[in-house]
Amino acid sequence: MQFAEAYAAEDIVLQTARGLAHELGLESVTPAAGSVLRLLAAAGNAKAVVEIGTGTGVSGVWLLRGMRADGVLTTIDVENEHQRIARRIFVEASFASSRTRIITGRALDVLPRLADGVYDLVFVDADATEFGACAEAALRLLRPGGVLVVNGAMAGGRISDPAARDVDTLTIRETVRTVREAEEWIPAVIPSGAGLLAAVKR
Repeated sequence: MQFAEAYAAEDIVLQTARGLAHELGLESVTPAAGSVLRLLAAAGNAKAVVEIGTGTGVSGVWLLRGMRADGVLTTIDVENEHQRIARRIFVEASFASSRTRIITGRALDVLPRLADGVYDLVFVDADATEFGACAEAALRLLRPGGVLVVNGAMAGGRISDPAARDVDTLTIRETVRTVREAEEWIPAVIPSGAGLLAAVKR
């Protein structure tokens, strides 16, 4: 795991975004998880991506760096202040403002307004209690062959501990199981960072 984290080198822009997130008490995707996001965006030649949880732009920069040069990242967060920082980070990372669509609001209020079947990748880095609803929305938003990625699939290491019965862990367990058992998804858990649940829509 340490090698995977060290292998995914971050430049000054990502280091700055990560430092700002830390100051605000926000958890960002780790470098290894970020590199997986970039890889998946690049492998799918992603042009339209939805990110739930903008933060200070760490995961957004990783995603944008994997996307097509004409790709647009739609990123949603309830915190306008965090998005203000992310907007600056995206500029510092040399992305034109036309490459991002930054929407302030609750994901579950915003997602119903997005178009069906046109997105290449949906990345969920939200409250664990919203994982299930976000995964359900992703099924509608993604084109066939599109990818869902959920951050935090290991539930802080509690995922396989039967004694862990807190709401977050139970919700994550339920989401991971539902995606695995659904005929619409081809899933895998990738043990990078906090754990990524990834699934391709059939």
